Amino acid sequence: MLDGRFTVLGPVAVTVEGRELAGMAPRHRAVLAYLLINARTVVGFDRLIDAMWGPTSPDSARAQIHAAVTAVRRVLREAGVEQVIDTRAGGYMISPVAGQLDLDEFNTLVATGDSTDREDAAAQIRAALELWRGEPLADVKADYVFSARARLIDRRLTTVERLAELELALGRNEELVDELSAEVAAHPLREKLVGHLVLALYRAGRQADALAVARTFREALADQQGLDPGRAFATLEAAVLRDDPGLTLDAVSVESRTSRAEPAIRPARRANFLPYDTPDFAGRSTELDRLAGEPGDRAQIAALDGMAGIGKTTLAVHVANRSSDRFPDGQLFVDLQAHTSGQRPVAPSEALETLLLQLGVSAERIPPELVDRAALWRAELTDRRVVVVLDNALDTDHLKHLLPGTSASLFLITSRRRLIGLDGARALSVDVLPAEDSIDLFTRIVGERAHAEPVAVLDVLQLCGFLPLAVRIAAARLHHRPRWTVRYLADRLRQQRGRLSELSTSERSVAAAFTLSYRQLDPLQQRMFRLLGLHPGRDIDAQAAGALAAISTERAEQVLEDLLDAHVLAQHEPARYTFHDLLREHAHSRADEQESPETRHAAKTSLFDSYRYRAAAAIDLLYPYIRHRMPKLAQPDPPDEVPRDQDAAVRWLEAERANLLAVATHCARTEWPSHAGDFATILFHFLDRRAHHSDAMVLHTEALHAARSRGDTAGEGRALIDLSEVHWRQGRPEQAMADARCALELSRATGDRLGEALAHNRLAFGAWRQGDYAQAHDRYTRSLALCREIGDRVGEAAGLDNLGTVFERQGRYAEALDHHRGARDIYREIGSTHGEVDALDNLGLVYRRLGQYEQARTHHRQALELYRELGYRSDEAEALNGLGAVARATGDAAQAVTDHGAALTLAREVGNMPEAACAHDGLAHAHRALGRIDTAREHATHALDLYVELELPEAHEVRVLLSSLPRKGE
Repeated sequence: MLDGRFTVLGPVAVTVEGRELAGMAPRHRAVLAYLLINARTVVGFDRLIDAMWGPTSPDSARAQIHAAVTAVRRVLREAGVEQVIDTRAGGYMISPVAGQLDLDEFNTLVATGDSTDREDAAAQIRAALELWRGEPLADVKADYVFSARARLIDRRLTTVERLAELELALGRNEELVDELSAEVAAHPLREKLVGHLVLALYRAGRQADALAVARTFREALADQQGLDPGRAFATLEAAVLRDDPGLTLDAVSVESRTSRAEPAIRPARRANFLPYDTPDFAGRSTELDRLAGEPGDRAQIAALDGMAGIGKTTLAVHVANRSSDRFPDGQLFVDLQAHTSGQRPVAPSEALETLLLQLGVSAERIPPELVDRAALWRAELTDRRVVVVLDNALDTDHLKHLLPGTSASLFLITSRRRLIGLDGARALSVDVLPAEDSIDLFTRIVGERAHAEPVAVLDVLQLCGFLPLAVRIAAARLHHRPRWTVRYLADRLRQQRGRLSELSTSERSVAAAFTLSYRQLDPLQQRMFRLLGLHPGRDIDAQAAGALAAISTERAEQVLEDLLDAHVLAQHEPARYTFHDLLREHAHSRADEQESPETRHAAKTSLFDSYRYRAAAAIDLLYPYIRHRMPKLAQPDPPDEVPRDQDAAVRWLEAERANLLAVATHCARTEWPSHAGDFATILFHFLDRRAHHSDAMVLHTEALHAARSRGDTAGEGRALIDLSEVHWRQGRPEQAMADARCALELSRATGDRLGEALAHNRLAFGAWRQGDYAQAHDRYTRSLALCREIGDRVGEAAGLDNLGTVFERQGRYAEALDHHRGARDIYREIGSTHGEVDALDNLGLVYRRLGQYEQARTHHRQALELYRELGYRSDEAEALNGLGAVARATGDAAQAVTDHGAALTLAREVGNMPEAACAHDGLAHAHRALGRIDTAREHATHALDLYVELELPEAHEVRVLLSSLPRKGE
C-alpha cells in the first residue's frame, strides 16, 4: 500500500507519488478537510453536520456525510492508499502518519524552530512556511471553512512574524524588506507585521521609507477602524523619527524596545468623562458604521437597545471614543442606573447636574429646578460639538429633559427596553456577536491557549450563546486559571448544575444581569417569562403561550410583545418568539423556584394537549382518509384555533415541526409517555411523505422508548413498524426487517390486527427488495386480507398496489395492471390523492415493461406533477427515475441523463438511498449509450456500492455492467 499526501495549506487535495487524485466532489473534500484539521480526534456525526451546514442542515445530512466518507475511502482505495479514516462509535477519525499531512508537518517544524538556536530556528520556520501553497482550504465550501481558514491564516502570520524577529536579530534586514513588504500589502492592518517592516527598513538605511510605511499604517488604522496604533508601535515610530541609536541593537522583537522612548507628540487634553474603553473590543463593524456620527448642524441621537449582557455600554463607549476627533468639545458620560443592581434610577435633575459640571459649568451657575437645568443644558450645547453617552436609560420619559435642542452633538443612549417613543432617534437593537467576532474576543482575552484548541473554543462560545458578557466572563475565568484547558472549561459549562453558575465572578454575573431585567417586569410578564422556560421547543406562538399560561391568545400576544420590548424575548420571524439560550435557562430556574410542581405540570399538560390537538387537526385536513387510525382526542376548552385549509395545515406543520419533535421527545422522557406515542402516530405520514426522515427517526425512537417504559406492548409494536419504514428510507435494510419481525410478534400478541397488517406489509417490502417475490406475494396477500377484514380501505388499496409491484417483477403484467388500477380506483373513492399518485407511478412502470412507452411516460409525468404539488420530494425522485428509464428505452440517452441526474440530486438531498442507487444505475447506462465510458464506470461504481450496502439484488446486474465496460486503452 502507498502513503498518500494530504494538503490543507492551500487547495485541499490528496496526492500519491506526485499525482493528485481526482474523483472527489467539493462536499467530499470539505468533509475530508474537516477530519484532517481535527486529525487524531474522533469527530461525531452531529459535529460534522454542524461543520458542514451550521444550524440549517438538511434532513439528509447524515446520509450525505456517510456518502462523502464512502467516496473519499473509495478514491484512496483505488489509488492504493492505506486506509486512514476509521469508523468509531458515533463518528470518524483520520490518523495520518508522519509526513502525510502538511498541517502536521508545519506545526512540527514551527515547534522545532521554537526550541533551537536562531539560525536553525529561522531555517526550520522558513521550511514550514514553504509548505503553504496559497489560501488554506481553497476550493472548499462549508459552514466551518470561514473560521477555520481565518485561524490557519492567523497561525501563518504569527509564524511569519516569528521568522521576521529571528531574521532581524540575525541582521538580515535588506533580505527581509521584500518579503515583509508583500506580507504587509496583503495584511495592511497587522500591527506587529508592519512594525517589523518599519524596523527592517530603518536598519537597511531607509529611514524615510520606514516613516512612510508607519504613516500609511497609522492613517489606514484610523480610517478603517477608528483606532490609533498600540504603544509599542508608537514608540518604534518615534524612535525612527529621531534616529534613535538604540534601534540598531540586536533586538529580537519590537516589544523589547517599548521602554526606550516616549511618544513624540502628546495631544492636547480635552474634557473626557468616558469610562474605560476595553482594549480587547472585537467585531461590531456593522454597528460601528451605523453609529459613527458626522458633524452637522443638528443633533444626532442613536438609541441602542438589547438584552442584558449584550454589550450596549461597551459599544457606545467605543463609538464615543472613535468619534472624539469629529466632536472636539468633549466626551460626556452619565450612568442613569435604570438597570443597575441595588441602585435606583438617577433622576433627570441629578443627571443634568452631572452633565453640566462635565461641560465645565460651575456649580454656582446650575439652577435647582429641573426645567431650568434642562434649559441651561440646551443652551450650553448650542455652540458645542460633544459626544454624550446616556447609559442605562429606563424609558423615553427618563430621557426627555436630557436631550438637546439645537446642537451639533452626538448622543448615544443605551437601554434594555426599546425606546419606541424617542422621536428622531436612530434605533439599533444590538444582537449577540457573530461566531468570528466571538472567537476574536475570546482569543484576545485568553491568548495562545485559544489557538491550541479551536474546536473547544467554539464549544465554549456556543455554550455562552455568543453573549459578550458571558464570553468575557468565561474567557476571564480561563485566563486566570493557567492549568485549565479550553476543553475543561467547556465541560464545566455543560455540567448539570447549569451554565449560569459558571458564568459568574466576584464582580459580575450573567444571572445577576438577567435577574435585574426580570424584576423590572410586571407580575403577569414575570409569570409568562417563567412559564416560557418550561417549553421544550425553540420558539413559540401566541396560541401556545396562551395555553401554557391559561390566558387568551390575544392577551398572550400582548404579554409576549411586552417581553420582546423588554429584550427578555427575541423574535427572528413575525409572530414567533424565542429566548436567548442563557435566558431560557434563567427562565427555567425561575419557574422551578417560584412555581409549584402542580402548577408546572398543569401548564405543560395544557401546552402539550394544545400542540397534539392542533397537529391532529392539521393532519386531518391533509389525510382525512386515515382519520380512523388517529388517536381520539378531546377538544381543549376553550377550543384551539386550527388550520382552515390544506395549505395552512402544511405551513403550520412545517413551522412547528421542530417544536412538535421537541415536545414529543420531552413527553417520552417525562410524565407524558402516551403523548409521545400520539405524536408519533399523528405525524407519521407527514414526516414520511415530505422526506423528513431524520425527524421521523428521532420521533419514532422516542415513542418506542416511551412505550417500553410504560409496558405498552401495542404502542411498542406500532413504533417498531414506523421505525422499520424509516430504516428502509435511509438505507438500513437489516434493521428495517428486524423491527418489522418484532412488530409482527407484538401485534399478534396484543391482537392488533392493523399493526399485524402493517408489519406484514413492511416484511413483504423487504422480501420484494431482496428479490424474494414469492415471500413478498405471500405477505402482501396476508396484509391485504387483514385490511379487508377490519375494513381499512387505505390498507386495502395499498395492498393491491403493492401486489401489483410483485406481479410486475414476476413478468405478470396483466395482473399488475389490474391490481394497480384497483388500487387507484379505491384511492380515488376515499379521496386519497397521496395514494393515487403512487398507483399512477407504478402503472407507468408496468406500461414501460409492456413497451407502451407513451402510456408509461404519461403516467410518470402525471405522478411527477402530483408529487411536486404535494411536496413529496422523495417520491418525486422515484418518478424522475421512471421517466429516465423510459427515455433510455426509447433511445433518448441525453434525456435519460437529465431525468436520472435530477432524481439523484433529489434523492441525495432527502436521504433516499435506494432511489440514489437507482439514479446512479440509470446514469451509468445512459452515459454508456452516449460513449462516455469513464463517466458510466463512475456511476456504476457508485450504484454498486449503494446496492451492496443496501443488500439489494440489483448489485449483480451492475457488476455485469461494470465488467462489460472497456478499460482505458482497450
